[in-house]
Amino acid sequence: MTTNSYDSGRLNLPFVGICTFGKYPYVSDWDAIEADVAVLGAPYDFGCQWRSGARMGPRAIREASTLFAFGHGGAYDHEDDVTYLPFETTRIVDIGDADIVHTDTEKSHANIEFAVRKILAAGAIPVVMGGDHSVNIPCINAFDDQDPIHVVQIDAHLDFVDERHGVRFGHGNPMRRAAEKPYVTGLSQIGIRNVSSTARDGYEDARKMGSDIQSVRQHRALGNEGMLARIPEGVRYYVTIDIDAFDPSIAPGTGTPSHGGFNYYEVIELLAGLAKRGDIVGVDLVEVAPDYDHSGSTSTLAAQVLMNLIGRILHARSLR
Repeated sequence: MTTNSYDSGRLNLPFVGICTFGKYPYVSDWDAIEADVAVLGAPYDFGCQWRSGARMGPRAIREASTLFAFGHGGAYDHEDDVTYLPFETTRIVDIGDADIVHTDTEKSHANIEFAVRKILAAGAIPVVMGGDHSVNIPCINAFDDQDPIHVVQIDAHLDFVDERHGVRFGHGNPMRRAAEKPYVTGLSQIGIRNVSSTARDGYEDARKMGSDIQSVRQHRALGNEGMLARIPEGVRYYVTIDIDAFDPSIAPGTGTPSHGGFNYYEVIELLAGLAKRGDIVGVDLVEVAPDYDHSGSTSTLAAQVLMNLIGRILHARSLR
């Protein structure tokens, strides 16, 4: 008689079983989330400005993340001499996707906000995989009954358009909508470069509304510690990462690629420093469009960034 591996524990290796983020447990009952981090897909990209496809992002990131399904050993980093995401203490779940009606922005955003509120009510950190950058709007909305947050945006584009062609809740608007919130104390907008999503008046408005705007070249001139010093210390951070912040040589799979972007370690070192500087209470990573990347490198990059960021958030919290 063949022994069923389900009876004695499973290896749960990549390319076997249901593809959840990092092969972490799937939780379908959003009233029964017991975790430190809950991962949510927000596969929405209706009304994109140039080319579509970010709705495919969550599935692609989940599949890529199985490469980093570390199992019981966690992820040992010899440079830091730290084992991140150790099995014994790591509580991460994947709660699936928000229900998206692809022709209805209002309903789709409402469903994303509902899911994020469920995560917050459970005391977990929401990690949301987009979808286009408009999904950040309902994510930020869900924090209206929480303590204040400072938004750290890593992106090629400012996304500070107030309204264009009647659109106020698209992927060019999220940072403007965030800045309007009384519980958002300020924005650090990092990586902004080249022809952006926002005209000059938007930059002027952003600075008036509390934004610190730095390009990739300005970040490099400051250095990582100099950039971190510009971000308020000891506060609650919400981090929003547009994959087009990275150079398209390593992240071609996105709707609006912009050359002159970050390399991998520039962003990881910034995020690692941020996790030590304050408490990261929410994350979204958006604009992965896998159909524009035949190699899958963009999805792998997104998964690796999220996995490393989650590890550093949880490790920094354990030291406090």
